[in-house]
Amino acid sequence: MAANLFHREAVAALGAGLHRGVQWGVTAPLAKLTRRPTSAEIADVLAEADAIRLPEPGADGLKGRSLGRIGNLEVRLATRRSEIRRAQRLRFKVFYEEMSAVPTGLASLSRRDADAYDSLCDHLLVLDHDILKPAKTPFRAPRPKVVGTYRLLRGEVAERHHGFYSEGEYDLSPVLAAQGGRRLLELGRSCVLKPYRGKRTVELLWQGIYAYVLHHRIDALIGCASLEGTDPDRLALPLSFLHHHARAPEAWRACALPERAVRMDRLSKEAVDPKAALQALPPLIKGYLRLGATFGDGAVVDRQFGTTDVFVALPVERIGARYRGHFAPA
Repeated sequence: MAANLFHREAVAALGAGLHRGVQWGVTAPLAKLTRRPTSAEIADVLAEADAIRLPEPGADGLKGRSLGRIGNLEVRLATRRSEIRRAQRLRFKVFYEEMSAVPTGLASLSRRDADAYDSLCDHLLVLDHDILKPAKTPFRAPRPKVVGTYRLLRGEVAERHHGFYSEGEYDLSPVLAAQGGRRLLELGRSCVLKPYRGKRTVELLWQGIYAYVLHHRIDALIGCASLEGTDPDRLALPLSFLHHHARAPEAWRACALPERAVRMDRLSKEAVDPKAALQALPPLIKGYLRLGATFGDGAVVDRQFGTTDVFVALPVERIGARYRGHFAPA
C-alpha cells in the first residue's frame, strides 16, 4: 500500500489541468456563420477537409487491447475512424465550446477539432462503459462514450510526414540531432470531459501512455504545454521560474522560433519566489515537473487558443521508479 501513496499529489495535479493539455481555450465567443460563405471560403474549407481525412487505424499490437480499467472506465487506442471522429468532437466541445477557442471554418461546420496531424497519430481514448451511445447503423452494438483523449505522435512517423506538431513553434533540429536514434513520442491534444476530470480518468490516460511507451520502446516524451493568457508580462513569475529552475539541459533545450519567441527570463533568479511560482503554474505543468520534465528556451504566444506555450522534454529515464511502477501495466 505504501508504494502507491506517492502518486496522489502528482495525479491530482495532472488531473486538474489535463483537459487543457497542449491546446487550451480562450474566452472569445464562438464564431457563428452569419452570412453565405464565398466560393473562396468554401474552397478553403474543402481544402482543409481534404488535408485531414483520416485513414483506418492500422494493425498494431496495442490496437483493440484494453490498456487499463477502473470500474466503468477503460483506456485503449482508437481502433477505427469513427472513434477518432468522436475524440475530435470531444476536443471541440472542450476547446471551442467550453474554453471558447476560435474555430476554423471547417471546425465551425463539422463541430470537430481536427488537423492534418490526426491522420498520423494514434489516439488514446478513455471510454465510459456505463454510458452507451446508440449505433448509427442497424445490427451494431451501442458504443461506450468517449470521455477523455490524448494524441500520440511517434518520432519515426513524424519524420516520414510533416514533422512534429511542436515544430510549428520550436526549432527541434538541435534536439533531434543531439538525440540521434532515440525514440521520441510527442503528446498533444489532451482533454477530458468536465464531469470526468478526476483522479481515475487521469490515472487511466497515464497508464495508457506508459503502456504505449513500453510497447514502442519510447525513450522520451516531448510536446508543448500551455499557460493561460497571451500577455507574457502577466506570466512573468511562472515563466521565469521555469527558465531559472527547470531549464532543459542543452541536449533537450529546444528554442522557440525567432519570429514567435518571447523571453521567459522576465525576472531575475533572485526575484523569483519558487513557492509562489509553483502556485501560479498550471496543474498540468506542475505534474510534468514532478515527473522530471524540463523546459526549452523561449515561450510562444498562441492567440487562437489564448495561451502562452512552453516546450516540455521528459526522458523516460528521468521518471522516478515509483511513478513508473504505479503506471506500469499490471
